[in-house]
Amino acid sequence: MMSAETTDIIDLLAGIEPGSSLNGIRARRLQARENAQKSYIALFEPADFGDVTATERYAVAAFVAGVHQEPATAAFYLARLAEAANGSGLVEALKVEIGRARTEGPYGAFPAGPLSVEDKAGLIYRMAGDGREVLGARLAAALEHAHLLVFRPRDAAPAAMQALLDAGWSTTAIVTLSQLVSFLSFQIRVVAGLRTLGASLPSQANAAVKAS
Repeated sequence: MMSAETTDIIDLLAGIEPGSSLNGIRARRLQARENAQKSYIALFEPADFGDVTATERYAVAAFVAGVHQEPATAAFYLARLAEAANGSGLVEALKVEIGRARTEGPYGAFPAGPLSVEDKAGLIYRMAGDGREVLGARLAAALEHAHLLVFRPRDAAPAAMQALLDAGWSTTAIVTLSQLVSFLSFQIRVVAGLRTLGASLPSQANAAVKAS
């Protein structure tokens, strides 16, 4: 398995090579680069996984990347899931759930008031029976909550937290789950931005040559 201590995960996902223009751009914000890598290590390669197993962490990460429609990032975390304890048997069921959960957002309802005019209906994701049987009630609750945070953050309510508690998630584990979803959303945006920037660099270089 890749060691995150020696391989920068964002560089890997964005396809950034040493010595490349993108590598130079990232090097200008070294502290931000290091902090993002430290966050990855803390969430996915901690010394103690505590109340959230490696299998659960990689499953949630693959799901969040999948519903964001970032196939390369989803594939990375699916591969890590396949390598985790008892994870290989979850991959295909998780792929099915990713397909079922894809939608466009954000949407949901604001508390009654002036912002109610911006209410927007959308998919309320609930795991199918077959998926729940394979993935289990605990992971099913986690993925449903992750979908809520990604697409319907305005609908977050105590009942959503209670659903996690009922499925066996401790309060500490719920905090970790929220951190995972937040980090993945950040990571996906950065990787997508770097890929877009990288795709534009050759054309910029050619334009500079023509201009000279």
